[in-house]
Amino acid sequence: MKKTTHHLVLFITLLAFAIGFQSCEQKQEKETKEVEKEVMAKSEKPEYFLLRPEVEKAYGYTHAVKIGNSIKISGAVSMDDEGSPTAVGDLEQQMKNCYSDLEKILKHYGCTFDDVVVENIFTTNMPLMLEKSAYRAEIYKNHFPTGTWLGVKELALPEFMIEIELEVHKTE
Repeated sequence: MKKTTHHLVLFITLLAFAIGFQSCEQKQEKETKEVEKEVMAKSEKPEYFLLRPEVEKAYGYTHAVKIGNSIKISGAVSMDDEGSPTAVGDLEQQMKNCYSDLEKILKHYGCTFDDVVVENIFTTNMPLMLEKSAYRAEIYKNHFPTGTWLGVKELALPEFMIEIELEVHKTE
């Protein structure tokens, strides 16, 4: 009987130890998951950037939004800080003005055109765009991104001949 009691006490002690150990392990695992969720939530929180706050608020858009390592940049057009079209009638200069604005946004996020993975171009004059597209080789020195070029009837204002939007992947 003593031997059976001794085995029973030993068994209960080991069982209690195993349950306690498992409980600690589960608690630590739960805490680890909560910390991971918190880190993910912080890194996934959208960061908004306004290049021309007054103009963007008036038209109801944000020029760029960063979530995690992805940045979406609204279409850039050739305009001054008051929102008035610039380089009217000159598609090549409008293109250069678009890239200038896009570069400012990229720099804000610590990126360059090398980080661009998608470039979509909208133009009201595709034949002229094709003629002037060689300028892009000055922008994308290492590689071109994926993208689409679309000929459209019109853009936001009749003076705009080109609009360029980007998607960026920022490497850490």
